[in-house]
Formats: sequence, structure tokens, C-alpha cells
Amino acid sequence: MAIQLGDIAPDFTQESTEGPINFHDWIGDSWCVLFSHPADYTPVCTTELGAAASLKGDFEKRHVKIIGLSVDPLSDHEAWSKDIEETQGTALNFPLLADADRRVSDLYGMIHPQADNTLTVRSVFIIDPKKKIRLTLTYPASTGRNFEEIMRVIDSLQLTDQHKLATPVNWTQGQDCIIVPAVSNEEAEKLFPAGFTEIKPYLRTTPQPSH
Repeated sequence: MAIQLGDIAPDFTQESTEGPINFHDWIGDSWCVLFSHPADYTPVCTTELGAAASLKGDFEKRHVKIIGLSVDPLSDHEAWSKDIEETQGTALNFPLLADADRRVSDLYGMIHPQADNTLTVRSVFIIDPKKKIRLTLTYPASTGRNFEEIMRVIDSLQLTDQHKLATPVNWTQGQDCIIVPAVSNEEAEKLFPAGFTEIKPYLRTTPQPSH
């Protein structure tokens, strides 16, 4: 059965470039981005892992741990990491799961037989500190991910978990937000002291709260 939003992320123990990973224990009280790669020594994956490594500090500011996966042995991962550092200018600085037995790939539905019956598609899972799946994305093997979009979704999730808000189309950090319809105007006046604009009774915007 496919993993759906709100499901508890399946737990597992698997080898990685940073030793054995017991997934739930490793996440701890952090957020997590788990993302898969079709294979080692593939050009798109090499650029993605370099980009993710360069953004590690931005993820950490958001209390997010990142972890990759590829269906190749650990020895291949370790050699490939040298290519990533050489070509992308950033060394691998987060775990890369060695999923040669496809145990984690099968657990998370990362193998799509109609696309390829042996390689993982480019799956992305955002998982919150309660181990709940908050986002799933599936890219074809030929298309590299947009990590700015992944970061944008994390910003939105963390904001809307704290406030009775939603974020509009193309929203980025610092832009106006939408007050959820369940909040009355009277309640909105108390919750959002910066005020709000009523475009329609169901569409009200307010400046992003500072915390």
C-alpha cells in the first residue's frame, strides 16, 4: 500500500556511509528529508547530492536532517562520494543509505516497475518530529530535484504548524499568508495583531508572523 500523508514513516535499520542507521532513532526530535537516487555514478544524482550537501547548513537552521538512499553497495557509495566532492565542490556531509537489498526502497515504494523495475525513482519524503509523513514527491529519473522547493515546503509546514495559517501559491519566507477559513474575523484580530486584508470572506491575508 502506498505511503500517504499523515502516515507514520516506516522504521528500518540499514547501513549507510555514516554507519548503521536506525531511522526513527536517527531522526530523534528533528524534521527529516529522505530522498532516493536511481543508482551510484549517475550524473543527475551527482549534482543533487552536491547541492544537498551545500545546503546542509540551511536545513540545520530549520532543525532538519537530510538522508539519501541509493540501491548500490556501501563500497560504491564511498568511492562515489569522492567524485561528488571533486565535481560539485562540496563533500558528502550527510548519510547515504546503502540499499542494495532494496529493503528500504520496497518499504517506501520507491521502485516503480512501469518506470524501471530495478532502479528507484527520485522519491522525496518530508517527515516531521512525530515521524509523520508530511510531503511526498516523485520525480522521474531524468529530472533533478528542486531543493529550493523542498526548503520552501518545510518553511510552510513549520509556519502553519505554529499558526492558523496556510501559504498561497508560490509563497516564500517573509511573504503574506492566508488565514484559514475556520478562524473568524474576531479571532483573527486577536491572533494576528498586524491586521489582515479581507479580499473575500474566505480569502484573508496577513503578514507572516515573526515567530
